[in-house]
Amino acid sequence: MPRLTIVIVTYNSAGHIGACVASLAEPPPAVPHEIIVVDNASSDATVALLRREWPAVRVIESGGNVGFAAANNRAIRASQSDLVLLLNPDTVVPAGAVDALVARLDERSDVAIIGPRLVDGEGRVEPSSGAMLGPLSELRQKILVQGHQRGHPLVTRSVDRLARRTREVDWVSGACLLARRRDLELVGLLDERYFMYLEDVDLCAAVRARGRAVLFDAGAEVQHLRGLSRASAPGPTADAYRRSQLAFYAKHRPRFVGLLRLYLRVRGVLPDGAGH
Repeated sequence: MPRLTIVIVTYNSAGHIGACVASLAEPPPAVPHEIIVVDNASSDATVALLRREWPAVRVIESGGNVGFAAANNRAIRASQSDLVLLLNPDTVVPAGAVDALVARLDERSDVAIIGPRLVDGEGRVEPSSGAMLGPLSELRQKILVQGHQRGHPLVTRSVDRLARRTREVDWVSGACLLARRRDLELVGLLDERYFMYLEDVDLCAAVRARGRAVLFDAGAEVQHLRGLSRASAPGPTADAYRRSQLAFYAKHRPRFVGLLRLYLRVRGVLPDGAGH
């Protein structure tokens, strides 16, 4: 039985899933592992490509676009490994990165979830961890992300400085997130109310509520070609984020959910059916 299951959720990912799987195969992680891809009813050649080029990869067809959390849960339930790595299809994993994350997790029995430093296609660090989501922390994260994207020197230095420190955090990005199966099962896996976005922050909050730690590991690096799904469908992905944002605030920050709903309505971006 493999010790690690690598789970990749795809949706029209034919343009980049090949590079992701290739990075996991040439060379492969030393830890015994399997790769499961859950495809959310892609209309492109994602499934055909995987079955033709990567027959060792186990492909589960969801039968519809069930969302990121539900698709990951399907793969977790279909596997038995002690460790589970959630990985986006628009990532490239350098040799040794997976083994470095596993080794770090083995060193810390108190840690339930660990995530690496993420960099973009040009090697620039992207913010991939942070404080528990709330009005102020969300504003701070937005400043970090947008300021860094625009090359603001002070913000970029701050992001780079944080990315060099291994430390406990409130959450790490689900683009590359390694977790212990026992911790996942004790919190009921990912909350399927989140179709896309914030399910990683919610999962980290759930394990921390049980007294378990979440660790950002600056010693491991993974390339993340961020925003491919958003670029292909900016309207639906923005709407999905706002729905997840409302669901997150209703669950974790109920005092602010009314204010958030008002803010989104004033901006004209309140999702349909989210008025109450």
